Amino acid sequence: MSIKTYTVGGAVRDELLGLPVQDRDFVVVGATPEEMVRQGYQPVGKDFPVFLHPQTHEEYALARTERKAARGYKGFQVYAAPEVTLEQDLARRDLTINAIAKDETGALIDPYGGQRDLAARVLRHVSPAFSEDPVRILRVARFAARFTEFTVAEETLALMREMVHSGEADALVPERVWQEISRGLMEAKPSRLFDVLRACGALAKIMPEVDCLFGVPQNPKSHPEIDTGVHVMLVLDMAAAKRFALPVRYAALCHDLGKGATPQAQWPNHNGHEAHGVALAQALSRRIKAPSDCAELAVLVARWHGEVHNADQLPAEALVKLLQQVDAFRQPPRFVQFLQACAADYWGRPGYPGKRFVAAERLAHAYQIAAQVDAGAIAQQHQGGEAIKQAVFAARCDAVLKAL
Repeated sequence: MSIKTYTVGGAVRDELLGLPVQDRDFVVVGATPEEMVRQGYQPVGKDFPVFLHPQTHEEYALARTERKAARGYKGFQVYAAPEVTLEQDLARRDLTINAIAKDETGALIDPYGGQRDLAARVLRHVSPAFSEDPVRILRVARFAARFTEFTVAEETLALMREMVHSGEADALVPERVWQEISRGLMEAKPSRLFDVLRACGALAKIMPEVDCLFGVPQNPKSHPEIDTGVHVMLVLDMAAAKRFALPVRYAALCHDLGKGATPQAQWPNHNGHEAHGVALAQALSRRIKAPSDCAELAVLVARWHGEVHNADQLPAEALVKLLQQVDAFRQPPRFVQFLQACAADYWGRPGYPGKRFVAAERLAHAYQIAAQVDAGAIAQQHQGGEAIKQAVFAARCDAVLKAL
């Protein structure tokens, strides 16, 4: 049997869509691991045979099939051998648009209709084997956030619903949830990720704190969109449109979690939701193992975003106190991200994009003034930590009062 190499997956898909190709993956048909090593390829695969090209260091995987042996995304037995065909390898992939191969002459091999679905802008599963890997639920949602013109095929959505209903989605591990969610947050329209997860019932399983926000009304005077879940999605897409970093987008997602804990008798008002949101943001971050920069910013934004919206009404002393509470003087870069998340919150409602966020501008100006106070020089004039703190605080308040 001759050895043949094919380009597969995202590289072929993106090339057909006219998008820049980031990484290329290859499948090798008809080879053994020993033959790959003899040709200079370096083995790196733990669960199945994957090799790095000796010059380009691109990944080459032997054609393989998989058989479900246990629940979860690791519950597979992999079979890689020279007799495994390209079509068998492509059959185990998640979506038809990712199951197109290209041979060394440039000819396309598309046994599952991937080109048809690319043209129709449809995300469709390749085979019933899709349901064996719960991570694919998250991947489909992420692709919806990336390819904003694509819709999920109804039969694929039905299969995803069944996976949630049967408990297969319960086998998702935190690391893979965070990996896919974080990548989805960085896509062009991250709200679509959550739309798909809601449509199949997975959001209630993996992020119940976010899922319960939909249907919770807000005061229409400040929130013309009314629905809290809709607002959070608008904020998230605004953060994406502004190309804010991942911690900012995650904080945008978590900023109003406290509104899900407001008793219905108080609706549409949500007094104290900022404080209530802290524990919810912490619980979510722990459960999905969000990294510390994301988790910490999410807590700060959840707790203090309401104060920022009122900063244009705050006196100098309250402004400096707020700056201390968000640790602006010790962590200036994080303070910038904090203000970005608050700005996304402000703009994430109908009629607000493009408006000046005067309150945040005032707080930022107060920071610039207060940060110029020479805390070191003041410390030399006082003894004791508390005396120094009070003197620095007073000097900052005085500087802000004079400037504003």
